Amino acid sequence: MKKNVIIPFLFIILVIGGGIMFWRSQQNDQVTEPQSKYTKEEQEKLDLLDNIQEKIDYFQMDDLNRYLEYKKGHPNLSVQDVVTRVNIGLDQPYYTNTKETPYLNQIYLLSNKYLYMPSDYVPENLESIASSCARSGMQLVQEAKEAFEELCQKAKEDGYVIRAMSSYRSYSYQEDLYNRYVEQDGQEEADTYSARPGFSEHQTGLVVDVDNKQIDYTDFEQTKEFKWMQENAHRFGFILRYPKDKEDITGYTYEAWHYRYVGVDIATYIHEHHMTFDEYYVQFIEGKK
Repeated sequence: MKKNVIIPFLFIILVIGGGIMFWRSQQNDQVTEPQSKYTKEEQEKLDLLDNIQEKIDYFQMDDLNRYLEYKKGHPNLSVQDVVTRVNIGLDQPYYTNTKETPYLNQIYLLSNKYLYMPSDYVPENLESIASSCARSGMQLVQEAKEAFEELCQKAKEDGYVIRAMSSYRSYSYQEDLYNRYVEQDGQEEADTYSARPGFSEHQTGLVVDVDNKQIDYTDFEQTKEFKWMQENAHRFGFILRYPKDKEDITGYTYEAWHYRYVGVDIATYIHEHHMTFDEYYVQFIEGKK
């Protein structure tokens, strides 16, 4: 009698135990093999980019094919540099697919050959730079103006002369200037050193072209003041906006005299990492403010 009861009982235990083990194995499979959020084709393309989307937060899945195409044409660039440059827009001709720049009236707004300011944009809080630090009529946004005057004063204390010889320019001013350059040198040449109206950093009210009152500003690199600026400008929130050997990123020829205010934190990072503001912008600002 006992034997007849025990055998069915053991059978029931075995069935229940087997069911539990099967359920657990299914759960483990689900944990260890999560469903990919990418299609097989997408994952194959991401593999070609060393799965860079897992390493940086400014990767744009919508631009996957653009990254791959740019990488083909620039095999010596790191994948991170490929993503950065495509995000700037450098896989497309200058002044194509342009859009209005966001963050107007912010010190981190970006103006380049893909981002423009409206023709009626005038930055808030424009103020005249002290005559001891600038030619007559020079203006900057208040924060930049105060920082530049501090820079100017510190340079003077150190025995150097830094003067703003050009600063804020209105849309119409830049339009007249650019048109003169086009008439003089042709549009292709003018585009290498002058911004089209709406695309000029001078319209931001955050830029100064400097000299030392003694020689033409285009020769600023030859002065002792230039070396001082290289070592100290970032301490006051200014960067050399169009550096040497970065023309393929900025889209402009090297300008030793053109300094842009971005604030001390950003300027220090750019100075320490030897990068352009365009690169910093797409990596740390775009879509995050």
